[in-house]
Amino acid sequence: MSLLAANNPNLVDLGKRLDPDGKIAMIAEMLTQTNEMLLDMPWREGNLPTGTRTTIRTGLPKPTWRKLYGGVQPTKSTTAQVDETCGMLEDYAEVDKALADLNGNTAEFRLSEDSAHIEGISQELAYTALYGNEGTKPESFTGFAPRLGKKSGSASSDNVIDGGGSSTGCTSIWLVVWGDNVHGIYPKGSKAGLSITDKGQVTIENADGAGGRMEAYRTHYKWDCGLSVRDWRYVVRIANIKISTLTKDASAGADLLDLIAQALELPPSLGNGRPAIYCSRGMKTWLRRQQKNSKNVLITMDQAAGQHVLAIDGVPVRRMDAISQNETAIS
Repeated sequence: MSLLAANNPNLVDLGKRLDPDGKIAMIAEMLTQTNEMLLDMPWREGNLPTGTRTTIRTGLPKPTWRKLYGGVQPTKSTTAQVDETCGMLEDYAEVDKALADLNGNTAEFRLSEDSAHIEGISQELAYTALYGNEGTKPESFTGFAPRLGKKSGSASSDNVIDGGGSSTGCTSIWLVVWGDNVHGIYPKGSKAGLSITDKGQVTIENADGAGGRMEAYRTHYKWDCGLSVRDWRYVVRIANIKISTLTKDASAGADLLDLIAQALELPPSLGNGRPAIYCSRGMKTWLRRQQKNSKNVLITMDQAAGQHVLAIDGVPVRRMDAISQNETAIS
């Protein structure tokens, strides 16, 4: 199953369409270097200025077994509307003009500063896509973890698989089927992706804390973004994986390949989008080690863009450094 977005533009696709000078595409690629979920995530314009409103079906009509001369009562389905909001992720870079001009290549110096800010934005967005919670931080958006945060007691608990760990020092592996049911959003009428505005030369007031002024170059970064999960059944969380108890032959600790096999059976259909498995660098290493000691023929090393890609039952395993290695086990 290819991760190429045929109908759902990712960050690089959007970047290439938005700016003809080539800079945006490079920035989009920088954003996805260590958090490949950002590369896979399709983006769609919301239908609200603050995000998007989706209608979900909450109940199906119930048919009747009719007998001769018997009547049938009309029935209907039930629906509910859910608003998914976007957050405004912003930052500024200010560098002393004299310092930037010192080496005679001001643009290159400022780009080196841009790269640090872009990496910070990438890490913040990736973390929020996983752990963001509007209940505790209303200015952001809600990620996957709060939606699948219980082993029991909620409807989405059906898609939470227990890895057997307890206390702290745990991590999670995620299966996401990207498409109509799960995708990134940006506000109606706004620009998709990261917006970078060169403010040029500005005067910084009170630069030294004593009323002094300084000439500087200023850059503004802005990304209005959110996450829409219309159907939680297309997201699966393997939680409570205790890292310290893992073994390469799965003789003790979590059997990662068995847990992923269970996860792959939970979405209604893997063909209803573009599925991918996400784990941290450490978990990906453990998967490779357990794969080496497994005779499961559904685990392969495929070739994509000249690189070896670990795949399980045809679903690629992607690196997501934003996944915490010290989660507290969920109950």
